[in-house]
Amino acid sequence: MRTNQIMKYTLFTSCYLFWVASGLMVAVGTYARLSKEAGAVDSLLADPSIILLAVGTLIFCITFVGCLGALRDLTLMLKMFAWILLVIFILQVVAAVLGFLFSGMVMEKATFLMGQAISRYRDNLDLQNLIDYIQKKFKCCGVHSYKDWSQNIYFACRDSNPSLERCAVPFSCCLQDKEVLLNTMCGYGTQNLNGWQAENLVHTEGCLKKIAHWGRSNLLLVAGLAFGLLVLELVVFVLAVMLIYQIDFILQKHRSTKRRRRRKSCPEK
Repeated sequence: MRTNQIMKYTLFTSCYLFWVASGLMVAVGTYARLSKEAGAVDSLLADPSIILLAVGTLIFCITFVGCLGALRDLTLMLKMFAWILLVIFILQVVAAVLGFLFSGMVMEKATFLMGQAISRYRDNLDLQNLIDYIQKKFKCCGVHSYKDWSQNIYFACRDSNPSLERCAVPFSCCLQDKEVLLNTMCGYGTQNLNGWQAENLVHTEGCLKKIAHWGRSNLLLVAGLAFGLLVLELVVFVLAVMLIYQIDFILQKHRSTKRRRRRKSCPEK
């Protein structure tokens, strides 16, 4: 008697796809980490390559346990996989609820992290590219306004700052015309200008407000993706639990059959 093959290989395929995807995440994170100077950033949350590497490694290990357990019908590994998946599922639900209830604290934390990212803009190429992408994508500049770039030592608008970029903002803040060649010096001196003057040269609104507005306007899409991920995790968890019960049932039936055979083979005294 064998386990349900459809259930078994559905679980294996699901784990295998996540395993391959996490392996790619680890590869990209490792390449990004090795392709830049070590120790450039001392904050885990400020380095996208470290986050990618950590998340990818975690998923890689968890899904490997699930793949091997499903393929070999190993109840110990399947139980480990199911428990870990259940803990992750609960943590995600709790995080979503807390994020909704304490949205103010979430915004404060996001403000702090974005401020840290701005202060380390020139220290990390991955971080720099990420910030430039966000500012160009959302047509924004800084956390709350374009003058937040004074938090960076290169862009700080102080007389004691010897940098050529003093009182400037990155080129990704600029109002770019697609038909004009990229001018990386377009943001020079803009922090010295008043709001209405700077509006003609750069995006003056902060990225935090723009991202929050985008999140609210795409709430159904974001919620749908999050809900879909949770449902997928729940389905994989149920498949793992059902497979565990099937394996245990088959093992118990096999043991009872062996005991009956032993009784028949032993002569009565």
